[in-house]
Amino acid sequence: MSSPIIERKDVPSEAKLPTMYGEFNIQIFHEATTGLDHVALTLGDMSGPDPVLIRVHSECLTGDAFGSMRCDCGPQLQGAMSAIVERGYGCILYLRQEGRGIGLHAKIQAYHLQDQGADTLDANLMLGLPGDNRDYKIGASMLEALNIPCVELLSNNPDKAEQLIAYGIDVVARSSLVVGVGEENRSYLETKVERMGHKINQDELNQRRLDPEE
Repeated sequence: MSSPIIERKDVPSEAKLPTMYGEFNIQIFHEATTGLDHVALTLGDMSGPDPVLIRVHSECLTGDAFGSMRCDCGPQLQGAMSAIVERGYGCILYLRQEGRGIGLHAKIQAYHLQDQGADTLDANLMLGLPGDNRDYKIGASMLEALNIPCVELLSNNPDKAEQLIAYGIDVVARSSLVVGVGEENRSYLETKVERMGHKINQDELNQRRLDPEE
């Protein structure tokens, strides 16, 4: 007797994802307008009544995959996963918005300009691109689909909270996530604070970058 044929469209894009931090569930959300696939990593019971700890993380190939020290993206992703496991429940939205929404090619062009002395904001502007081109509507839609209306946001960027609120998400708190600070990215972080409104105090910027083994 032949096995029943299962249509590919009938197989959910969802699975268990064991990680070095704990076992998450991974779920894919397709954004029809851009053709991009975004990721939700969830852990534990998120039914409330307490707000769900979340991280809205924009894709960063250089930081997340290659361990670049030009930014703090990799340590932020790792720190968020660790914090969610410690809390016992939470969600990471991994959005395909490389280079603050300008794409990988332009991001590396911006890196080249930074190598010549431009800061992270001016490099984008010199390319004729926005300083930050991200839109978190897809993130809000993902939270709604996951039935997570009330959140505690792990982010140093108030714009994330403001956009999520505008899209109908109840952001009851925003907690800082300052990790991976070092000499290679301190000026990058200072530009974010001084010119882009990110909330990081000077003491946090002056902290030593922790060794990954610590």
